[in-house]
Amino acid sequence: MPCSDSSSSIFIKLDHEERFVTFQFAKITCGREITAETAFSKYLKGKTLDDILALPYMQAVTDLNLTDDEAKFVLHLEWDALRAAIAQYQGRQEEGIDFERCQITSIAHTDQGIEIAEIVLPPKEMPKILPCSLGDKQQSQQQQQ
Repeated sequence: MPCSDSSSSIFIKLDHEERFVTFQFAKITCGREITAETAFSKYLKGKTLDDILALPYMQAVTDLNLTDDEAKFVLHLEWDALRAAIAQYQGRQEEGIDFERCQITSIAHTDQGIEIAEIVLPPKEMPKILPCSLGDKQQSQQQQQ
């Protein structure tokens, strides 16, 4: 499914102490929308932004017990975009995070906390997973056997 043909959007909600509450991530790729369905948002609830920036991708895969490639791919998109968005919000340049790919569109301080909206450009590197066309072809061949 890896396509780097479009940008995505991310909406992050923090509490007043800048601890993670939730996020919404959406990307249009290969003709369909990918949204946060990996339980990643629940997994991160209450963590500090520093904890999220330091979280290795494979640790999240293990902790969320993800086994299929599509779920891992979606998690990678979420993990990478969220870290880039947080780095942009904090103005931090961290090794391994391309914070320049995010553009903040709004920051709002409300009674409920802090709301951050950003546009996220496609990552420079995608995880090593087959493109949709090859994955669909292999799946079709497996079903015929």
